Amino acid sequence: MQLQICTTIAALFISFICILLLIINTEDIKGTVQLLYGIVLDAGSSHTSMFIYNWPADKQNCTGIVSQHSGFHAKGLPELGISNGEDLKETLTNCTEPLKAIDQFQMENGILLPTLQSALPFLDLHGTPRLEFHQSVFDELREKLMERVATIAEGKDEDRYIKLEELLEKSFPLVKMPSIQPIVMQVLKHLPKVPEKKLKQVMADKELYKVCAVEVKRQIWQDNQALFGDEVSPLLKQYIVEKEAALFSSDLSILHNFFSPSPKTRRQGEVVLKLTQMIGKNVKLYDMVLQFLRTLFLRTRNVHYCTLRAELLMSLHDLDVSEICSVDPCHKFSWCLDACIREKFVDAKRARELQGFLDGVKKGQEQVLGDLSMILCDPFACNTLVLSTVRNLQELLSQDALPRDSPDLLLLLRMLSLGQGAWDMIDSQVFKEPRMDLEVVTRFLPAVMSIVVDDYTFTVEQKLPSEEKTSLTYPTTLPETFSRYIQENRVACEIGLYYVLHIAKQRNKNALQRLLPALVDTYNDMAFGDIFLHLLTGHLTLLSDEFGSEEFCTAVFDNFLLTSFSSKENVHRHCLRLLNHLQQKVLASYMETVMKTLEPPKQSSESVKEVYTLLKEKLEASKKSPPEQEEAPSLDLGLHPVTVPSTPTTPL
Repeated sequence: MQLQICTTIAALFISFICILLLIINTEDIKGTVQLLYGIVLDAGSSHTSMFIYNWPADKQNCTGIVSQHSGFHAKGLPELGISNGEDLKETLTNCTEPLKAIDQFQMENGILLPTLQSALPFLDLHGTPRLEFHQSVFDELREKLMERVATIAEGKDEDRYIKLEELLEKSFPLVKMPSIQPIVMQVLKHLPKVPEKKLKQVMADKELYKVCAVEVKRQIWQDNQALFGDEVSPLLKQYIVEKEAALFSSDLSILHNFFSPSPKTRRQGEVVLKLTQMIGKNVKLYDMVLQFLRTLFLRTRNVHYCTLRAELLMSLHDLDVSEICSVDPCHKFSWCLDACIREKFVDAKRARELQGFLDGVKKGQEQVLGDLSMILCDPFACNTLVLSTVRNLQELLSQDALPRDSPDLLLLLRMLSLGQGAWDMIDSQVFKEPRMDLEVVTRFLPAVMSIVVDDYTFTVEQKLPSEEKTSLTYPTTLPETFSRYIQENRVACEIGLYYVLHIAKQRNKNALQRLLPALVDTYNDMAFGDIFLHLLTGHLTLLSDEFGSEEFCTAVFDNFLLTSFSSKENVHRHCLRLLNHLQQKVLASYMETVMKTLEPPKQSSESVKEVYTLLKEKLEASKKSPPEQEEAPSLDLGLHPVTVPSTPTTPL
């Protein structure tokens, strides 16, 4: 069988040499000649190139215009014992009748099928070029050979890879020939271990490296980290750009925000799919990607690299790549956490599973905490943990219980603390869970609960009949413990920020005006991070009607957003995003003032200038054609009057 394949390939090579000559019908040349042909052979040390030229037989001003008709570069044929340009050159140089020599060449190197020769004139009668016929035969043979190679590789013969290696040795000299190259690449693709010499040749040739299958590239990459890094780097940059673009999206909505896509949907992103394909089942390449992500996370502190680390693992899980999932100690933890992210809540059952994984980290294996902390630092994981914390606090209030009495709440805080400490742990290489500040549980969380009670009490008071109401006024200050902890503790700050989102979702204007000024000074300026501002601007759309009040505009902009927009360009962009969405709702006099304040200086980025220009154009357009006032809906239902009988028509 292997002999048949090799013989077929050899015939294929020979056939291709003469394809260009076969397009010349010698009978036409012998008759009335309108074109003259010439053959040029460029015989170099590495290969021979053959060119066929033609020119009009009739000259103008004793001059003919020559143009190249065809060309063929025969590389590697002598190594296979196949006639090449040198042989053709010798034949045409020594012959006395070139036309007969061409006929003889066609007979010897054409398709060796006796019944075919008599049929070829029919092609001439139908005007079908010989090139078209031979090329179609050549293409069909190539496809059949590629299918046969795949069949051998997928078979169960013990010596199938030996056959492929032998075939590779015979065909590789012609790898630079475009028409033969796909066959050689097919053989390389199906070899689980390509000979090192061949890999080096492919790697050294940019054209070959570019067209070779990813299965071949994996074998090259695993021993060339720098080359693999060059391939991965653009994908990692693209991933970060896509995440940041989502955070600055012009679409402000509480229903369609950064955290709306499900984990499964996110894993269908282009970058994750490409990285998954590049890694395949290769553990070494997977480890390289993880190292790239750790390095970039340390260099930039960008938490989106933590997201990619989790998504990549779960993408391999979806494909059931057990070779990698079974050796990654974070696999089961990530799998469980992924289910929680999908539900946006950590229930009691999954909380016990997650705690079991954390408690199961054995002595001497503490390094796994570095990867676990990265997975918990993923904004999607953090979002789920904090939402679960706020929900847990509400349940404790309804049960008249304290935070310290809830094991599930303590676990959530433990995981938040581990995730928030990811950068410090990886940077210091001290793989130890950070100690949780117990006062967060005993003092900060009770302070949060007291704010919730204040809101609930005031809401109930407003619903009482006027005679039962007291002189209760809504508090304007916050507990000192709350303000201090959102400045000094990152876990407390994260919970405080999500509580602000919670009250915005409830459209609680009073609580929002009370809390926003406290966010000016938070731990590491977390309140001015892109993720929180993205969520806050989306939640504020629920209170769009309140922006007609100068008091509310002052609370949102003057008392919070505008306090840092001049020093933080991202805050500037989020302010403009919000105003673009609410420009028809914001008090006109206030809008005029804030537009002057937010006018970008010359050094601002183009993205800020573009959003500002867009907002300015919207405002100018609305001045020229103010929105029409909505008319009250007509109460005319279009019903015909019905005469009501004065006496009942049916007995009582």
